[in-house]
Amino acid sequence: MAVDIAIARPELLQVAEAVAREKMIERDEVLEAMEQAIQKAGRAKYGHEKDIRAVIDRRTGEVKLSRWSEVVEAEPVENEATQIPLRIAQKVQPGIQVGQFIVDPLPPIDFGRIAAQTAKQVIVQRVREVERSKQFNEYKDRVGEVVNGVVKRTEYGNLMVDLGRAEALLRRDETIPREAFRNGDRVRAYIYDVREEPRGPQVFLSRTHPGFLAKLFAQEVPEIYDGIIEIKAVARDPGSRAKMAVISRDSSIDPVGACVGMRGSRVQAVVAELQGEKIDIIPWSPENATFVVNALAPAEVTKVVLDEDTRRVEVVVPDDQLSLAIGRRGQNVRLASQLTRWDIDILTEAEESERRQEEFRKRTGLFVEALDVDDVIAGLLVTEGFDSIEELLEAPDEELAEIEGFDENVAAELKRRAQAYLDRRDQEMDDKRKALGVEDAVGEAGGFSPAMMVTLGEKGIKTLDDLGDLAADELIEILGTDAVDEETANAIIMAAREHWFANEGGEEKSDDQQA
Repeated sequence: MAVDIAIARPELLQVAEAVAREKMIERDEVLEAMEQAIQKAGRAKYGHEKDIRAVIDRRTGEVKLSRWSEVVEAEPVENEATQIPLRIAQKVQPGIQVGQFIVDPLPPIDFGRIAAQTAKQVIVQRVREVERSKQFNEYKDRVGEVVNGVVKRTEYGNLMVDLGRAEALLRRDETIPREAFRNGDRVRAYIYDVREEPRGPQVFLSRTHPGFLAKLFAQEVPEIYDGIIEIKAVARDPGSRAKMAVISRDSSIDPVGACVGMRGSRVQAVVAELQGEKIDIIPWSPENATFVVNALAPAEVTKVVLDEDTRRVEVVVPDDQLSLAIGRRGQNVRLASQLTRWDIDILTEAEESERRQEEFRKRTGLFVEALDVDDVIAGLLVTEGFDSIEELLEAPDEELAEIEGFDENVAAELKRRAQAYLDRRDQEMDDKRKALGVEDAVGEAGGFSPAMMVTLGEKGIKTLDDLGDLAADELIEILGTDAVDEETANAIIMAAREHWFANEGGEEKSDDQQA
């Protein structure tokens, strides 16, 4: 009968205790690292292919080394180093079953210089892995916090910061321009990411992140910390200027005034931390137009036109406010755009007036040419809001007759001329379509107007096969989003492909008939 061969090593427990205290990790994790080191040394002595296991008694420090062999049904076994046939195993240990293990005790290892060095490396590596894992688990839930640390060293301009319980990376592009840190300097930064890297878990810091400014204000303004005031958005040009939108959940508290503080004390504390970065604090509004106007402060705005579909906004400012609205190198409008998440186009009142007059002249000219009327009648139509000949044709006769200076006869005549113009234009387009070689079937499949068929022909789409080969986004790109949406484009393309499947069915039928 086999007898366990063990050696008491109480000093192992003492070492494990010391390492665990120093690294602030569990003693069992250090002992597991030691077991792995002894196993590695054992495999080096008895064979790397064998299943050698070591166990350290957690109470006495006894080290037991043994070889494990799995009992398998098959004979011969696939791996003689780690497996043993059931027939032989039952002779050694009667009653043993497949899947269990034969455990053969081995004599303790006399650690030589190389074996001891290898064991030390394994222990150090394992302890480092445990330490990193603990750091990752501790900091992964702290993303979004502001921490204080000490600059430990500089690597290619990037700062390695000692946080006390971990080491973090503050990259050069995450520091505020023109600020410099030396080894030993204290630094405050924002944890924006914690992730596993090939070299272990890494904590990433930033001083340029918008969240850093928000957290600094939360530390300086009790109302923000308590949730009475909420920071809705932040946009920064680090080290230069920032905009912050705030809202108060208590109507009696002014959110802007609370953030500024008595004589600017609160905002100045944040400005000092951010190397003099100027901060505009503006009231947030659920109304997009109002929010955009607030965001462009200190510039005054006279008119705002929103396009919800493209999230673009056109802002009109007095001529003397243009440079203030745009800001130095476009800084003010850029930050306002980031803050509101709208694309902002700025026009002066003079530019907007000139553009409006140009649009008026263009539309007036269209009606003069198409309807063969004078500038007065064309101007009246544009003033009433008509933008195209199609709109005029679709308008009720009564609506046209109500225009000052018009009557039912004028309305009817205008509509007759509008229809004649559209008929002429469609005929011209149809002639052009035929000249381009666009088949009639293309128009039938898509319900396209003559003008749309000309556009397709100019892009080389002349047959049903050409149309069927397109993807929906290609058709939309050719005709424009105003002419066709994605659902309609897909339906048109499928209609153009129907003859493919009909031909395939016909060929199959022909083959069947021949058979």
